[in-house]
This record gives sequence, structure tokens and C-alpha cells, in this order.
Amino acid sequence: MTAVTRFAPSPNGHLHVGHALSAIIAYDAARKEGGRFLLRIEDIDLERRRPEFVDAIYEDLAWLGLAWEEPVLVQSEHFAEYLKAADKLIAMGLLYPCFATRAEIAAASDPANADPDGAPIYPGLWRGAPVDAVSARMAAGEAPALRLYMDGALKALAKKRGDVPLTFTEIGEDGTRQTVEARPQRWGDAVIVRKEVPASYHLSVVVDDARQGVTHVTRGQDLFEATDLQRLLQELLDLPEPVYSHHRVIRWADGRKLSKTNRDMGLRALRAEGATADDIRRVIGFA
Repeated sequence: MTAVTRFAPSPNGHLHVGHALSAIIAYDAARKEGGRFLLRIEDIDLERRRPEFVDAIYEDLAWLGLAWEEPVLVQSEHFAEYLKAADKLIAMGLLYPCFATRAEIAAASDPANADPDGAPIYPGLWRGAPVDAVSARMAAGEAPALRLYMDGALKALAKKRGDVPLTFTEIGEDGTRQTVEARPQRWGDAVIVRKEVPASYHLSVVVDDARQGVTHVTRGQDLFEATDLQRLLQELLDLPEPVYSHHRVIRWADGRKLSKTNRDMGLRALRAEGATADDIRRVIGFA
């Protein structure tokens, strides 16, 4: 099987050395296996997307010496595909509308009960809501988010798989493989379709990985727990299962993760200061 990897940045800021690590790992993995390296622009966050950041992604990656297949998949051009996947989940009775605000969710939640991202586990404010209550809010022009009915999803999974646990294959930096049991229930009734756009990160990424034939997902350790929910969606939607490799996350000495917002170690700034692509490889630990 030909290995297919991808680098999938969001154009809401300039790339930094942490992104360089992700891109180079994916690129090198594809080259090592004689496979294909893809670039995907994950821009479903339309409010934060900037065309100049898309152009900068291309420039920075080319400066690093990376080459990718054309055409580049741009997520904002494929909302219809995400809605089709969401419709399948709706037909299975696994998505329901939710109009709750973040403040309402926080007020009704147990502070000690959080998902892997640290957000409150959804307290079920609109789960099982009467049809007329939903209709009234929509008639008033409000757009709901669509949440996954986690208990129903786990029952559908059990019906499909029986006692076989949901797992994924994790490849370590030393190349060893291990089977990890996924625990999607720790995400609760996660948002699958957002209020403002007809998709979410979790839905769009599994649809696109399947559509592009991605076989090896390489990304930061900070997304390790997201694999639980994404594996559940893959099973419910009958999508193929890639293997995963979650690499180290570059942090400052005080433990802070590099951030686009803080312009930490930006590639453009480093290039302007005279850094070379080889310098970046040395900084991230690749001679």
C-alpha cells in the first residue's frame, strides 16, 4: 500500500517552527515510504481565515524545500461533502440540534467534568428537546449546532462491532506500533456541525482523510485524544481507518506551546533574520 501523508494547517496566522516540525515529519514519512505528500488548507473557521495567510503557507513550505501534490484541497470549498456526512448521522438518529450558548453550558456544567480539551462536558440542555421548542428557535432565525448523541453512537458502535473494542494504531517516533483503545465517551455530546459553518474540525478531518486516501496521519501530541472521537466517526460513517503518529509538541522552557497568536518562532520572521531551511531542521531536531 502506498503511504499517503498530509499537512493540514489552518490559515489564521503565520506558520511557526512547530508547524515546520509537523510538515517535515509528514513529508519525510511519505518520501521514506515512496508515497505521496498532500497539503490541505483547513479553513472552515471563516471568520479567522485570511487569504494572505494561505499564500504565506505556500511560501513557507516551499522555502522549507517541501513539495506537495496539486490541487490543494481547501475545506471551505467542500461544505456539501461535510453536510452529506452529517445527514448520514442524522438519518441514524445520532445528531440533535443545540441552541445553548457557552455561558449557558458553563452555568449548567460540573466544573470537575471536562473533555480532553478542558471544555465542560455538555450537560444535555437540548438533548431530547421537544420539536416545537426547536422549531420556534429556528423560526426566529437562530441556527443550531448539531451535537453527537454519544450514548446512541456508542450503542450503534456496539451493534456494529459487538464486543470488539474501538482502537487505533499508533506509530512511535522509533517506528514501533501499538494498539490503543479509543475512548470517545470522554468527549460527551461533542459538536459535529457548528452553528456558523456546516462542519466541525472532527467531521471535516475524517471526511477529508477518507476522500484523499490518507493512510498515515502525522500530527502533534496535543491532538492525540481527538483520535478517540475521530475513530468513532470513521466507524459510524464507514470510512477507512488510517494509522496515526502523534509527535512531540515544541514548547517554550516554561511549558507554553508555540502559538500563532503570539507569533512564536514564526518562519517568516526567522527567514527575514537570515535563517535557512537547514537551520529550521536543526532547531526542530532534524540534522
